[in-house]
Amino acid sequence: MKRLLAVVVFLGVCGWGLSSSARAAIGNRVGVGANYWKTLDDLDVKNFDDSGLSYYISYQLRPASLFGVELQLEMMPDGYGGSTEKVYAPQAYVILGGSIYVAGGIGTYYTDGEVSSDPFFQLRAGLDLHLLPYIWLDINAIYRFEDFSDIDDVKEDLSTDTIMLGGAVRLQF
Repeated sequence: MKRLLAVVVFLGVCGWGLSSSARAAIGNRVGVGANYWKTLDDLDVKNFDDSGLSYYISYQLRPASLFGVELQLEMMPDGYGGSTEKVYAPQAYVILGGSIYVAGGIGTYYTDGEVSSDPFFQLRAGLDLHLLPYIWLDINAIYRFEDFSDIDDVKEDLSTDTIMLGGAVRLQF
């Protein structure tokens, strides 16, 4: 009986998410957000921060109610990945789902005039909530597969994955 109740509740939540995303207007969204990040391994390296905050701006195109793409520019503080300069991370995502979604992404690092030679990959899951007629709130979790050896300030081969919890507010037009 408990299993049947759990299945009914799960299907109800999925149906609610799909129906609300289908009713929502499809369009362009721009937004700002922040992530709290934490590396999974505790690396004892000079100037290497294992947690912190990053900020980003984003543009989403939602041509269908259950599909979208996103371009994002994330700004990391000094010390991210062992850098002594700010790190910028341009990223691109493919989004599947509506109010409840998953996304896969790719990105790279830019710091001290150099672009890293290897990209990083990430998986994101979240809630995309329609708050007001043109305002959306995105709450998400990200798992990023990283290799910090491409950041020039890092003299060692550092590889550790990072988890992030974040949120963004977006305006749709």
